Amino acid sequence: MKILLLTQWFDPEPPASLKGMAFARALVDRGHRVEVLTGFPNYPGGRVYPGYRIKVRQRESIDGVRITRVPLYPSHDRSALGRVANYTSFALAAAAIGTWSVQRPDVAYVYHPPATISFPAMLLKSISGVPFVLDIQDLWPDTLEATGMVTNKHVLGAVDQYCQFSYRSAARIVVLSPGFKRALIARGVPADKIDVIYNWCDESAIISPRPDARFLNEALLPSQFNVVFAGTMGRAQALSSGLRAARLVATKAPRVQFVFVGGGVQVESLRAEASQMALSNVKFLPIRPTVEVAPLLAAADVLLVHLRNDPLFSITIPSKTQAYMAAGRPILMAVRGDAAALIAGAKAGVCVEPEDPNALATAVCELSNLAPSQLAEMGARGRAHYLQHLSLSAGVDRFEALFRQVTQGSKESEQGERSAAAAETKV
Repeated sequence: MKILLLTQWFDPEPPASLKGMAFARALVDRGHRVEVLTGFPNYPGGRVYPGYRIKVRQRESIDGVRITRVPLYPSHDRSALGRVANYTSFALAAAAIGTWSVQRPDVAYVYHPPATISFPAMLLKSISGVPFVLDIQDLWPDTLEATGMVTNKHVLGAVDQYCQFSYRSAARIVVLSPGFKRALIARGVPADKIDVIYNWCDESAIISPRPDARFLNEALLPSQFNVVFAGTMGRAQALSSGLRAARLVATKAPRVQFVFVGGGVQVESLRAEASQMALSNVKFLPIRPTVEVAPLLAAADVLLVHLRNDPLFSITIPSKTQAYMAAGRPILMAVRGDAAALIAGAKAGVCVEPEDPNALATAVCELSNLAPSQLAEMGARGRAHYLQHLSLSAGVDRFEALFRQVTQGSKESEQGERSAAAAETKV
């Protein structure tokens, strides 16, 4: 098959570890021709990466994958206006420049967010009849409202109408959790149009980590029980609850240390809060590449996942969940719904209510009292579940089958239209 990956974010940007070059390579290895239409890398700092400069079009070829980059407005800060400019500029450039620059594929794979990414896909379908599979990682406008990026009800309503149109236009829709599927069905999307395919992680880094003794010594204390959070620290993560839990734990289990690794808009305020609370059992480390963080995950005693207590997050599965499971360490899941069900079903850790410092502190203390063998068993169960159900190989199997169904359905539809046209001509 000829497959087009349409995504605003691609390697070397961090979000691409989900459905980026690893996905493209896996499809190429299975004999498919893969082309990528994307932007110039600027996430998460909003600055174009060294070695790139924005121009009308840039082509690359990596490991048999053809990559076409089109211009966008680089931005990723707290400014809603900047985000809108970032999203819409890429969508317009991908539609106006990208759709004419790529070879006609059999099927397009569209990675959402942002929701604007479906615009060039719908244009390509209209012009060339290319069917597309829409992979929804964030529910819009729900996420925009939950994170406070957009509060105007009229704007949210317009975004919702746009999303509904894109759902109807897609040949099939892929979601990351059963909860997402239920939410779309409630919005009128036919159940048989939606497939649940769990995300995978950056396996090249996580499965076989390369230890960095200096970094591990900086991050962890061998004599401590290390609870590690690695990833974005924004409003959605609500990590103030983690700091309040750390304060409670300090007196009950003094050997416990909380380690927060990563970047995000809330990092400085969290640092200030920890300083104000005089927390000696909390450490912050700057954002690092996955390959450097992976050994830290493997060496941690417990890995923490935390999101705000919001109904939206009860139907999502934070991407770090898969990385944590693949790392083979126990998981402390402070998220409701599908993410908690995944960990509970795999018996890979402990689940608590989000934004509940008391519950979080109690769980940390209980975990710190378990024998190392019990913790190791939890981690091993999580890793085994990941490899069987959530891995790159398992996911690509599902996507490959789905792409074949879509292309076959498109060919049958075209043949039906030609037959109908021929019949009308005879009449």
